[in-house]
Amino acid sequence: MQLEVQGINTFYGLSHILFDVSLEVDQGEAVVLLGRNGAGKTTTLRSIMGLTPAKQGSVRFKGNEITDLPPYKIARLGIGFVPEDRRIFPDLTVQANLEVGYRKTGERTNRWTFDRIYSVFPRLKELANRRGGTLSGGEQQMLTIARTLMGDPELLLLDEPSEGLAPIVVRDLGTFIDLIKKQGITILLSEQNVKFSLKHSDRAYILDSGHIKFQGSIAELETNEEIKKKYLAV
Repeated sequence: MQLEVQGINTFYGLSHILFDVSLEVDQGEAVVLLGRNGAGKTTTLRSIMGLTPAKQGSVRFKGNEITDLPPYKIARLGIGFVPEDRRIFPDLTVQANLEVGYRKTGERTNRWTFDRIYSVFPRLKELANRRGGTLSGGEQQMLTIARTLMGDPELLLLDEPSEGLAPIVVRDLGTFIDLIKKQGITILLSEQNVKFSLKHSDRAYILDSGHIKFQGSIAELETNEEIKKKYLAV
């Protein structure tokens, strides 16, 4: 497994948010973490990234323990995080935002060049000289994902990528996710948009109040009406 999360417990102050959460993501997979708002999806991604470290449990990437590492070291190992609030630099151009995300990878050549980014996200090439703050929500989401890819991650953590986007933009986002996966990037995303995420994922986990309530293939989840009704309200 490329990513192994075993029994993590995460707190915000005295509030216990994640309870013995365990999940696995194999290389080349797209795995979705589903659940209602407040279920603990974002906290799970932040715990993996070291932004909200787990108090107990283990996070391993490519067999190496990363539980207690700071976020910048985790990023250098090959994990990229796309936050829900995007956090682009509004006063920088699209090109400059991408340059900020570029990371030298030692002896290995960075697989993500400007040309490759623009081939996957052709709209960003058209907007290269526009300031980030003038972009639409969908364009900013594309830019955030592209900027993260400039760091050459092997595993991409996507936090609620479709939130607040128009249906046609969500459709395009799904196309980009499929393209990124074909480029060899492993994906773990958190989502509330069930229809969107099931279409673009291989397996699913469901979180409810910080507990894993389901894990299985997309086909297994799609046929489990009880689980969907109880935890996803669909």
